[in-house]
Amino acid sequence: MRLDRIDPRAVASVVALAVVIGLAVPVVGAPSVPQNGSADTIVGAAGSSPAEGSPLVVVPTPVPVPSSFEPVPSAGTTGSDGATTDPGSPTPQPTRLGGSSSSASTAGSGGRPAETAPPKPLFAQPAPVVTATSTPSCPAMISGTTPGAPSRTSPLGVAGTTSADLQSFAQQYNAIRVANCLPPVPFANIRYDSCMEDRLFWMAEDPSTDPSSAWGHIGSERSDGVPSVGCDGNLAGGTENTGGIVAQKWWDSTGHRTSLYKPTYTGSTANVCILFAMTHGGVPNEPYSFTRAAARWVTC
Repeated sequence: MRLDRIDPRAVASVVALAVVIGLAVPVVGAPSVPQNGSADTIVGAAGSSPAEGSPLVVVPTPVPVPSSFEPVPSAGTTGSDGATTDPGSPTPQPTRLGGSSSSASTAGSGGRPAETAPPKPLFAQPAPVVTATSTPSCPAMISGTTPGAPSRTSPLGVAGTTSADLQSFAQQYNAIRVANCLPPVPFANIRYDSCMEDRLFWMAEDPSTDPSSAWGHIGSERSDGVPSVGCDGNLAGGTENTGGIVAQKWWDSTGHRTSLYKPTYTGSTANVCILFAMTHGGVPNEPYSFTRAAARWVTC
């Protein structure tokens, strides 16, 4: 081969190629050692162990980056939870709500902090729902009619109980009970009573001009000495009274309320009867508008 026939450009290309190969593979069979201390892996071109004469490629092992860490206060300082640690003592690990502290939450493999979930906020759990205790509703008003009264007249002309007297009393009696959260008494159980009416007649026929003569419970006396008859009860008297008015008068009097309305009674009113009677006028000169009334609670 004649040297004067060699193309200088071809020589330059060969030299350049040799320089590139020398930079890519400085030492054959001697793998480079990473200087950053990480655990890099040395593999061959096909992913197998390096063989003599094969080029080597250095593939760094990726280092996981923790997504979050438990907040750990430094020794001798106040942490985010307000607790202060003593210098020289082990740093306390915060406890997450719903879990417990462990060494695994602060150290993982290779001395790196382990990956943990972000701490849950305090009071994360919902407060219990307080259900208010319902208040029992009061009984409702009922409707109905009473059995009625005979409208008797005494031997000396005193007028007795009318059906209107009885119905007026029954309506107001139950209205008062319901307004005070007491169960009403069935209208059929609010009844005229002839025995109490007999005693009211006895009082109205006293010949004295004093309306209060003979007035009162069993044991009172008439001005003419006639012995008492009939049955006792809660009493009410006066001018322009109706059945409804005397029902209110009895409620307004503590003693009569206890006797006739029985506010503390908790049983059924199905077997409760309220007896009632009223007279109009008296001798010798009491007008019809002057009334005497009696009522009592019985079992029927």
